[in-house]
Amino acid sequence: MPKAPSQPRQGVPENYEGVVNLITQDYAQLSAGFQQIARFLTQNPNVVALESINALAEKCGVHPSSLVRFAQHLGFSGFKHMQAVFQTRIATAAPGFRERIRALDSELSRYSGEGPLGHLKQLVIRDMAALEGLLEGVAEEDLVVAAELLATKDTIYIAGQMRSEPIAQLLRYLLTMLHRRVVLLDPAGGLAAEMAETMTDRDMLVAIAFRHYAKEVVTICESAGERSIPVIAITDSQLSPLAKDATVLFTVPEDEYTFSRSLAAPICLVQGIAVATAARLQPDKQEAPRIPTVTEILRNRAARRTPQTARQ
Repeated sequence: MPKAPSQPRQGVPENYEGVVNLITQDYAQLSAGFQQIARFLTQNPNVVALESINALAEKCGVHPSSLVRFAQHLGFSGFKHMQAVFQTRIATAAPGFRERIRALDSELSRYSGEGPLGHLKQLVIRDMAALEGLLEGVAEEDLVVAAELLATKDTIYIAGQMRSEPIAQLLRYLLTMLHRRVVLLDPAGGLAAEMAETMTDRDMLVAIAFRHYAKEVVTICESAGERSIPVIAITDSQLSPLAKDATVLFTVPEDEYTFSRSLAAPICLVQGIAVATAARLQPDKQEAPRIPTVTEILRNRAARRTPQTARQ
């Protein structure tokens, strides 16, 4: 049975963070249509700030009147009133941020429908926008806490399936090169959930999932949360099922692509987290933190063995 639309509330969120917090609080009780709008608003705040209600309704897949009713449910007088909060977010962001967003939108319109090269250019421009958003959306304190967990916990368990699997594989590689003990909860063999049950409070979990969220990853994350095991969650919004159990939450909003959603921003985020961990593990180094490659490790091992061979 569909959920009945909830009643409008008293009071208005004063800023974008207030809107997101309110949506997160109410999400489970919203109707299916309102949940669809909620996901769009939290994943595309720049688009919401800059485009008309008709354009947003088309992208969101709803009638414009639904956006008005959703805004009123949150306590606003109408959609324009709510949109002003999103516009204030951009106005108070880093200098030039709004201009960069408009420039990227302009570039996208230039390269629409121009064959294979045009498609490539569109993908590159969208990835540029996603990376710009990553700079605005990741807090330094979250990177510090994540690096501390990854540098100090006994074993790091990583869960990422379907489209998130390449991200999980890269993180395992980078952390292994930093000599951390890592367990990839690979679904092959059907033992990922059972392997996750071996986690203790000396360990931690990195859970990676985007819509449509891999059920096994969600289950593993919920189990870790129930046992008070620290969780770093990498997902698409505060409405993700991973968010409620996250010790550190990294959100990477996703744009729609014709074939798939891009991995550029989450891959860059994982690399940034790994470099922050390297810096935490290498506090005495004067130069920038380094993550050695397999080739460098093998070369160093060979160099250490050479003097021993010479003495023999």
